[in-house]
Order: sequence, then structure tokens, then C-alpha cells
Amino acid sequence: MSNRAAAIEAAGKPARGAQVLLGLLLPVTVLALWQALGHYGLISDLLFPTPYTIAVSFASLAASGDLWSNLLVSAVRVLLGFLLGGGLGLTLGILVGLFRRSEKLLDPSLQMIRMIPSLAVVPLFILWFGIGEESKVLLIAKAAFFPLYINTFMGIRGVDNKLFEVSRVLGFSRTKQIFKLVLPGAVPHIMLGARLSAGLSWLGLVVAELIASTSGIGYMMSDARQFADTPVVFVGIIIFAVCGLLSDTAMRLIEHRLLRWKASL
Repeated sequence: MSNRAAAIEAAGKPARGAQVLLGLLLPVTVLALWQALGHYGLISDLLFPTPYTIAVSFASLAASGDLWSNLLVSAVRVLLGFLLGGGLGLTLGILVGLFRRSEKLLDPSLQMIRMIPSLAVVPLFILWFGIGEESKVLLIAKAAFFPLYINTFMGIRGVDNKLFEVSRVLGFSRTKQIFKLVLPGAVPHIMLGARLSAGLSWLGLVVAELIASTSGIGYMMSDARQFADTPVVFVGIIIFAVCGLLSDTAMRLIEHRLLRWKASL
């Protein structure tokens, strides 16, 4: 590493540290205010248990193993639903993006399905597939499908036409154009769709587990709600938020690796 690059990296570290501290300022302030209001009885313990009470519930659930077993079940459902729905969305997005006839044949029907709320199809999924894992995974897959489908389609159609002119001059075949030009050019849109799909997969999980489930984080929250165990409900909310953030971070790391060539231009 050159001296100039080392100096730039050293200068960037304090700046990143300041950004982290600035990002923590608001949540830490909110938690401190929340704890103080709860401690002095200015807010209801039933509706808004203090952060300390929530932390105690988290520690209890973690120590008993209930939290980890339910989290594992939920994570597997999200992964399967994301792979199924996202993979299908990516495939159809490429197909519709590359071929006009496929767009005319498939896109109108898919756009109509996109407008159907997930809650509206829950009764049908339960009737068709029961309350087992199939219905839950399919609900998550429905949520994960459309962001990847739409962004893949838009990414392919948004490739600069000038690049096609250059590829024709270079004598690229149609196949080489797709794999060397179109798909690499669409990667930023595809990864944006993947990030949105990963986040919506967790939202789809909430719908699936709160309605009909005997395990998972959503079931744990629903069970706690019936017994007015509000701290456990907050623990579930925090778990969903953290898992969604981790999923988005993983997608951003993958995006960074795939687009390293762009940063070097």
C-alpha cells in the first residue's frame, strides 16, 4: 500500500468513527428517555415496558433456549421463501427484460398478482396448503418475488443503447451481449431488488407466523400477546429489526463485491 493510500485510510477511520457515534446518538437518547419515563411511572409498564425489562426478558428467553429455537425456525422459513420467490423473480425478470414477447405475455398477469395484498391470499393458501411449512414459505416467496422481478426487468431495459452499438462493432453475438453486457449492466438494479426482497421476506414471515403457526418468532410474539407479556412482544420486534438489518448488510456486502469493477473505473 502506498503512503498516500495509507494516509487516506488513516484519515478515513476517525471520520467513520464519528459517523458511528452520530448514528448512535438518537437511539441512545430515546432509550435513556424511555427508561427514565418508565422508571418514574410516567408511561404505562403494560404498554411500554422499560428497556431494562425488555433486556431481562431477552436474557430469560435466550437462557431457556426458546429464543434461539424459534429464531432458527423463522430464519429457515425466510431463507427458503427468499430463495424460491427471489430466484423465480430474477428468472422471470431476465426473461421479460430480454424478450418483448415475454413481456407482453407475462407482465400484465404478474402486475395484477402484485396488486393482491398478502393478507387477502392467506385464507386461500391455508385452504390449499394447510397450516404447515408450505403455506408459510409460499407467503414469504410472494413477498420476495416482485422486488427482484421489477428491478431486474428495469435494470435490463435501462442498459445504455450506446453499449449495444459498441458490442455490434466488436462483433459480439447475442449470447455474448447478454452475459458480457446486459446482465453486468443490470447488477446494480438486481442487487437493489435483492435488498428489497430480503427485507420484505421478513415482513412476509410476520404475516405467515402471526396467523397460523406453532413455532417461530411471530408465534412467540402472538403467544405473548395473549398473556399480555408485552416485553416478549418487544423482544420479537427487536429480533425482526436486527435480522432485517443483518440481511440488508449481507446484500450490501455482496453488492460491493460484485461492483468492485465499477469502483476501479
